[in-house]
Amino acid sequence: MSRIRGKNTKPEVELRRALFALGIRYRLHSKNIQGRPDIVFPRYRIAVFVNGCFWHGHHCSLFKWPSGNAAFWRAKIHRNRRRDLWVNEQLVQAGWRTITVWECAIRRAPAARIEAVAKAIVQLLGQQKSEWTSHTIAAKDMSAPTDSSE
Repeated sequence: MSRIRGKNTKPEVELRRALFALGIRYRLHSKNIQGRPDIVFPRYRIAVFVNGCFWHGHHCSLFKWPSGNAAFWRAKIHRNRRRDLWVNEQLVQAGWRTITVWECAIRRAPAARIEAVAKAIVQLLGQQKSEWTSHTIAAKDMSAPTDSSE
């Protein structure tokens, strides 16, 4: 597990690239914010977490409980889920809003879908703080990409 990256994962970099292409600027891995979010929009007080479906136990096609050393993995993934909930609660109490983007929304996705995820984040940036506190983006939330010229 020492070779598993915590920062600059492929889904995270692809999302950052799409946000940058849309002209959106952000901060990375802010140490002074609880949970050290992957992408931070300080002006909007929004923290974005790009979670791996396996490591955070997302209920999608990319997650499958490991059969070897099952007790260890169940405990680890349950700890990760509890920590995610706790960090989310702490940020909301501190006046931050959180967006969780799941790996399944970006992994092996066409550029149009990654752009759609980035545009969904941009849309959330424009909404009032009272409209939402936490938002999740997963593959099941993303419809098939459509032609933007229509």
